Amino acid sequence: MATSLLQPPTSTSPETALRLSQKASSFVNSQSSWLSSLPYPLSLLFSSESQEKWQVYENLFLACLRTGDNDTAHACLEELTARFGKANDRVVALTGLYREATAQDDQELAEVMKNYEDILKDDPTIFSIRKRRAALMRSVGHASEAITALTNLLDQSPTDAEAWAELGDLYSEQGSYDQAIYCLEEVVVVTPNAWNMHARLGEVIFLSAGRTEGGDQLKALSESMRRFCRSIELCDDYLRGYYGLKLATDRLLEVLSNTKKSQQSSADPVNGDLAPPSISSVKKLNEAATAKLGEIVRRSSSGERGWDGYSESELIAARELLERGTQKIER
Repeated sequence: MATSLLQPPTSTSPETALRLSQKASSFVNSQSSWLSSLPYPLSLLFSSESQEKWQVYENLFLACLRTGDNDTAHACLEELTARFGKANDRVVALTGLYREATAQDDQELAEVMKNYEDILKDDPTIFSIRKRRAALMRSVGHASEAITALTNLLDQSPTDAEAWAELGDLYSEQGSYDQAIYCLEEVVVVTPNAWNMHARLGEVIFLSAGRTEGGDQLKALSESMRRFCRSIELCDDYLRGYYGLKLATDRLLEVLSNTKKSQQSSADPVNGDLAPPSISSVKKLNEAATAKLGEIVRRSSSGERGWDGYSESELIAARELLERGTQKIER
C-alpha cells in the first residue's frame, strides 16, 4: 500500500487505483487534526509534514477520480488547497481536472474550458493549465486544436517530455507516424532512461513499417526491434517491451527470409543507417522474448510473489500472442 501511494499515478493499474480509492477515506480522516484549523504558514510551526504526504494526497485524489469516488477526491483536493492555496499552479490544475471529471454535460465542460482560457489570459505562463486545456481539447474530439496548443507550448518549453509524449500520441492517433516518431524521439532525448517511452517509440515505428515495403520496411522493423531491446535493457521485466520485441522479431524474420542478401547487407553510414540484423541474431532475440513472456504470464497468473502488478489486459494479450506462435509451429 505504501509503495503504491507514492507511485506516479500514470503507472498505477486500475486494480491498484481501486484499492487506493477504497482506503482513501480512512487515510484522509486519519490525517485530520487541530492543525488543519490553523492558517498557513502558521500551521507549519506545529507540523512535521513531509513532501511524501502531499504526494500521497495527490495520488489518492487521482485514484478516487478514476474510480468515481468524487466525494473523497474533493476531500483530498480541499486538503491540498488548504496547504498550498487556491492560487498554486498545481492546485489550480487539479481543481480543473476535478471539474472535468465531475462535469455532467458538454455545457459544463465548455465552462471548464472557458475557465482555463480566462486563467491563461491573466497568466499564459501557467504550463499546467495549458496542458490541461490541451488534454480537454483532445478528450472532446478537437485533435487539431490540441495539436496546435501543444505545438505552441513546446515552442516555449522545448524540453517538456510530457508535452512531447502527448503530442506524439495525438499524431499517432491521426496516423501521422513520422511526426509521432519525431515527438517520441524528443521524449527519449529528454528522458533517456524511460523504458516505457523507448517501447512506445518502438510501437509507433512498428506501425509505420506497415505502410512501407522493401528496404524501408526492413529499416523500420530493425529500428523498432532496437527500441524494444533498449526498453528491456533498462527494465528487464517490462512486459510491453518483450511483447513488442516478439512482434517486431516475428515480422522481421518474415521480411528477412524474403529479402535478397544484397538488400540485407546494405546500409548508408552517411545518413546514420545501420545494417539490418542477421537472421540468427533476430531468432535469438525472438526466442528470448518468447521465453520471458512465457515466464511473466506463468508466474504472474499463478500469483507468485514479486510477479504481481501486471495489467490483466496485457497478460491476456501476451498469452494470446504466445498461443498464436505455438499454433504456427504445430502447423
